[in-house]
Amino acid sequence: MRPIKYTLAIVLFLGSLKSARGQDPSFSQFFSSPLNINPALTATINGDFRMIANCRDQWLGPASPYRTGTVSFDGKILKNKIPESSYLGLGGMLMYDEAMQGVLKSSYGSINSSYNIKIAEGENGDDHRFGVGLGLTYCHKQIDYSSLSFSNQFTGYGFDLNMPTGESALTNMKPYISANLGFLYSYISQYSNIDIGVAGFHLNRPKQTVTEDPKQFLPVRYVAHANYSVFLNERVVLNTNAIYQIQSRTSYFSAGGAVGYYLSNEGEEDVILNAGLWYWSNNAIVPYLGLVYQNFQFGLTYDVVVSKLAQASTKPKTFELAVIIRSKEKIKGIIPCPWK
Repeated sequence: MRPIKYTLAIVLFLGSLKSARGQDPSFSQFFSSPLNINPALTATINGDFRMIANCRDQWLGPASPYRTGTVSFDGKILKNKIPESSYLGLGGMLMYDEAMQGVLKSSYGSINSSYNIKIAEGENGDDHRFGVGLGLTYCHKQIDYSSLSFSNQFTGYGFDLNMPTGESALTNMKPYISANLGFLYSYISQYSNIDIGVAGFHLNRPKQTVTEDPKQFLPVRYVAHANYSVFLNERVVLNTNAIYQIQSRTSYFSAGGAVGYYLSNEGEEDVILNAGLWYWSNNAIVPYLGLVYQNFQFGLTYDVVVSKLAQASTKPKTFELAVIIRSKEKIKGIIPCPWK
């Protein structure tokens, strides 16, 4: 790849690193990345285990300045050693995030554990459940200085990358480990499910700096989310969900839903077609198309930008793909939805 030459953009970029106000990666299909939303969602599955892969390519075009991807696995453990009304979950996730066409690369690895118990049972067999989840995240960030050009390297005829940058004080960020905590309340009936959760990430506020400044820390990310699923009839299921996140001075919410239609008949392997729409506050409208085939689920979104970026001569294009594989064992009473 050719060296990327910046002037004012580099100054702003390095200034943002110095202030250490970077935000965690986010997905339009947040409901298909549960371990990135709340550690208490670990093993909250319509089955015994699931594997998820997410891929987001943001502002695709002549360049792809932002790319994010994850692979995760979670499931229930020690099923025969704890009460049937409870379950213990364990999961892990690997994530990569590239900004500025790979100039800034971030690698994450996390491990989560959760415990979910039945706290009450209604007259009709409805369950009220409560869960708590703990997680640890390891992160390593690296800046590729060979792809950057600085004003000190400008000769009047172009940039000479062999010249000194004048930025000798800059270093790559040291890896850090952050602590995460989440809580989840669920109501499960025969025809509807409700989940409400809150979580906090980076509660220990690990240091994140390229200027050796001991006062620069990664801000805590707070998350609140809710999900409601209901059968409208024997073939149609409605899934709605919303999320609100705040980190440092930046916040956003996303809300929407999808309608799923059973293409298969009762007694056959599940084949469900999902279509929906989400709104990402002050950013985009996100159409969603998904398919469930047996224990496989696919979801594709495209961000229709409604911010000022929509006025650019080159329209930003953002696609996101999610693939989920669940165990074939189904948990009675849990309605099929992208969240579980």
